[in-house]
Amino acid sequence: MPYSLSKMLVKKTLLTMKNIRIIITCLIISLHLQAQENSDKYLDKVQSLDSTLETLYGVISGEKDEERNWELFKFLFKPEAKLIPSGKSKEGVFKARYMSPDDYIETSGKWLVENGFYEKEIHRKVDTFGNITQVFSTYESFKSKTDEKPFMRGINSIQLLNDGKRWWVINIYWTQETETNPIPKKYLLKQ
Repeated sequence: MPYSLSKMLVKKTLLTMKNIRIIITCLIISLHLQAQENSDKYLDKVQSLDSTLETLYGVISGEKDEERNWELFKFLFKPEAKLIPSGKSKEGVFKARYMSPDDYIETSGKWLVENGFYEKEIHRKVDTFGNITQVFSTYESFKSKTDEKPFMRGINSIQLLNDGKRWWVINIYWTQETETNPIPKKYLLKQ
């Protein structure tokens, strides 16, 4: 191969590699801007403890066949956050199951839409130290907003972090009320 042809091929290859690097850089910047846009879109929902908890309950609630905003749901949680339902197994042993927000969507999302589900906070006890907060939040669950009697009640133990810019859900650990484990009156007092 003549030297000038070889030099031209090397030059063309370098130019192609440079173009690929430019395209990759543009894609990365675009993804970063899109992620920032998504986070800015919901920032008002996590500015206070009240708005964060209101959003948490609101985003999973909806009538039958009403889609949920899973993007907003995931926005509430710090990476590595867990949702931890607990209860008694058929063998009578208390157990806990650990899920990521994506796991929760995968296991419960379809059921929420197919059946209708509203979760309403009826009592809250808050303890804060520095930038960490623990909320004991008593809830009632309904199949529709128009239902008068809940089909389930329980307590969410919600751990949150305020990083100075917003509130993050770190974990939600909950159990349902049962006949043998009724919710104590101190967690049923109206707010």
